Amino acid sequence: MAVVLDHSFTTARSLDDSYETILDLGLTVPCVKGATITGVMGPEAVTAEIKIKMGAMSMKFTGTVEITEKDPDAHSLVMTVKSREHGGQGYANADVTFQLREGGGEIHTNAKITGTAASMGEGVVGGVLDALIEDFSGKVGAL
Repeated sequence: MAVVLDHSFTTARSLDDSYETILDLGLTVPCVKGATITGVMGPEAVTAEIKIKMGAMSMKFTGTVEITEKDPDAHSLVMTVKSREHGGQGYANADVTFQLREGGGEIHTNAKITGTAASMGEGVVGGVLDALIEDFSGKVGAL
């Protein structure tokens, strides 16, 4: 199942400062509700896990978050998330594109979900992801 979402955020940081802050995965990844960093693979890649509630079920996904594209002049970057369902065969992968501007920015998420999570239905999955990224947007803006 594919889910595409767009969110915006505001921040008091300068454009350059906001860009550098979002590049810091140690700050950015914990802004996702239920997410924790479990290891550092390098300055632009970490291992992480996320615990989420989807419908009546609680699920855990483990995987990697990596900055796969960045354009400092355009103040844009792409984070690629690759994760597997703990104890299952499903996955949740996403490309998260940040396009920053003075005073905030846009977050475009293109996710692909399979397994138990996808079986919950598009409405449930889309609603959970939308709420998760909406919360993330607010926290990123407050960094």
